[in-house]
This record gives sequence, structure tokens and C-alpha cells, in this order.
Amino acid sequence: MGDVAVESQANLVPPHKKTAPSTTPAIDRLEGLPTEGGDEYATLKKLQRQLDTGIVQSSTGSNYVVRILSTLDRELLKPSSSVALHRHSNALVDILPPEADSSIAMLGADEKPDVTYADVGGLDMQKQEIREAVELPLTHFDLYKQIGIDPPRGVLLYGPPGTGKTMLVKAVANSTTASFIRVVGSEFVQKYLGEGPRMVRDVFRMARENSPAIIFIDEIDAIATKRFDAQTGADREVQRILLELLNQMDGFDQTSNVKVIMATNRADTLDPALLRPGRLDRKIEFPSLRDRRERRLIFTTIAAKMSLAPEVDLDSLIIRNDPLSGAIIAAIMQEAGLRAVRKNRYNIIQSDLEDAYSSQVKGTSEDNKFDFYK
Repeated sequence: MGDVAVESQANLVPPHKKTAPSTTPAIDRLEGLPTEGGDEYATLKKLQRQLDTGIVQSSTGSNYVVRILSTLDRELLKPSSSVALHRHSNALVDILPPEADSSIAMLGADEKPDVTYADVGGLDMQKQEIREAVELPLTHFDLYKQIGIDPPRGVLLYGPPGTGKTMLVKAVANSTTASFIRVVGSEFVQKYLGEGPRMVRDVFRMARENSPAIIFIDEIDAIATKRFDAQTGADREVQRILLELLNQMDGFDQTSNVKVIMATNRADTLDPALLRPGRLDRKIEFPSLRDRRERRLIFTTIAAKMSLAPEVDLDSLIIRNDPLSGAIIAAIMQEAGLRAVRKNRYNIIQSDLEDAYSSQVKGTSEDNKFDFYK
């Protein structure tokens, strides 16, 4: 494997020092050429081998002038391409796909989440804003062009934990046919210098090659905090990752149909250069506390998939004034189901909900419950 730049051999060495590569039956079989013939064939074969050569740099740093098989597509041979060499003759026998980190993966059609917008209770304004910023530009780009505006390049979802940020992104991935690439911010922080920025380039390259595409970077605050005078090599490397991210977001063409979604719990720590219009054009807030209407939507959405007894009254839970987020409401319903299983019942009764509500709300109200070291 190495990097290849295709050139004529005349540009590589002086004419009086040229030597034809060794002929081997193995290479002849790979090229599909006959091994027998007259002097005319031998002359033609020698001329062909002198012209079909290239310079390859191996992984050890050595440079070689190698033969290129006639069966390869020369249009794919470009500077910095990765290639495979024959074990004995060093002939160039294959062109490898661009390298990419194994942790970067694109969700296939059968791997996308099964969460839909109907499964997300409430958040009507957040749904509308993310669809306007992400889905609509990919499906109806002509609308923005006709009005004379550029669609948003990126979207930031911010709010406390458990407010539905990741769940809404799952609904976006399910509802669109665009390629979906998910990566966590901490994955960009690698052991060796330069690996993190390379991963950022790989993510955006993969998105451009498979456009229309959506890139979702969760926990973006792991690499995008405000810059400071770094004293250690690790801090400087994280800042280089941020600089590469800023460059990629400002550099990719709007016509490439690549949209970026970022999520964080700490929007106040993000670098101002990332938050400016032109990179993250739309910031969508997810409130920690839901009003009564939002609570009703969340309770009914979750309860629709569960087996409830006829006498269950969800309104008795909805009208209470305790601070509840979407995750806490989901935990209440989950705990009620577990209590029904514990008592060998096939449906949930009102007492299960009451006990579950008390345990979950009481746990969230005890501020010092997890302060083990104080």
C-alpha cells in the first residue's frame, strides 16, 4: 500500500540509465497477455512497460518506480491515492478506496432509528425549526433559491439532559432519505497528533461523497469549548480539531447538500467562532420544564404503546406542579410497567403509576442524593 503519482518514466530517470522491469509469468497472467510471440510482440511489450509506470511511496518511506497493470482505470490514479503492490514484483495491482477511521460509519437504510416525529411528544416548535433548517433544504432547495436566501448550514440543539434532543434527531434520520452520519465529539480526540483533524476531514469527505447527507455530532462541547492559551500538547490538539471543524463548516459548498446538526448540554462553553451565523445559523433551545399541554402530549404518546387498565387516570399526574422533563416522564411510565411485571400483571393500574411517580419525582428533588464525596 502506498501513495501513487502517475508519470512517464522519461521524467524520472535519465535515458541512459533506464532499465525495463523484470518480466514474470505471474504479472503476465494478471495482465491477461500471452507469454508467447515474435520479436514484434517483445518490442511492443517492452515499450508498453516503459510507458505504464508510476512513482509510489511505500509505508516505510521508500520511493519506487513500478509497473501499472493495464487492467486498472487510470482515471482513478491521482496523487495521494492508496494502492496495492504485488508481493514479488512491486507492480501496482489495485487502487484502494480512501482511508477512513473505522469508528466513522454511515447508517444504512435498515440501520436508521425507528423513531418518528409522532413518537416525540410535544416540542412542536422545535420540530418545525429543525425541519425547516435540515429537511426542507434537502428536499425543496428550489424554494430557497427562488426567494433568494441560503438555507442554514448547521443547527445547534441545546438544553438540559433529558429534554429530547437526541430523540428528535433520531426522528430526523428516520424521516429523510439522506445519508446519516453520527459521531460523538469525544471520538475526535485521538492518541496521536493529527489523527483528530484527519477524522474531521474524513467525516465531511464521506458526507460530500454520499450527498445529500446529514452529519450529527453529539456532545460537541467535548471539542468545541472556548479557546484559551493552551499549556499542554493535548489541549493544543483539541484546539486544532476545533480549527479543522471550523474550516470544514465554512468551506464546504452549499450545493453539496450537506447539513450539520450538533447537540450539547453546555452551549455557554462553546467557542464564539462556531456559534456565529454562517456556521450554526439556527440555535434551537429545548426547555427543561414542560407546561401542562406538553406533559399531556408526552404522557399520552408513551401510554399509547403500553397496556393500561381502564381505570387509569393520567390527568391526575398531568395536573401536578412538580418539575418534569421528557426523560422523567418516560422513566415514570417505565417504572410503572416494571411494578406491574413484579406483581405478575399484564396491565398497569393506577397504584403502579402513583408509586412510580413518587419514586421518580422524589429522586429528582433530592439535590444532594449523589453527592457522595461531600
